[in-house]
Amino acid sequence: MKALVKEAILRCGHDGKVQNVPSQEWVRVAGSPILVDNDPQGRDISMCPNIGINIKPCNKTLPVLKGYSTFVRISGKRICLDTVEGYTDGTPPGAVKYTVRRPGQVFVAAAS
Repeated sequence: MKALVKEAILRCGHDGKVQNVPSQEWVRVAGSPILVDNDPQGRDISMCPNIGINIKPCNKTLPVLKGYSTFVRISGKRICLDTVEGYTDGTPPGAVKYTVRRPGQVFVAAAS
């Protein structure tokens, strides 16, 4: 499994784009900061096409359900892997997930 970096592409189930914001800047792969525990949570989602009457588009990511390394940590925080997945705040509630489409780098892999 590959480590996620700032340039990783995460999308909601409707193909809206998750905005990555790294909480640490000192450990990088090819110049890009590695994402760590809680970085994917609470992030803005743009361009979610799930719009309509009584339909709420995905605007924010909710807590990560899986996808953190249990072995590799940066300052005590688990790094994010390309298996990161969680729900969004879109409708229907508890049904729309965000997932990784591309980790943003091809050099660093880690065990889950």
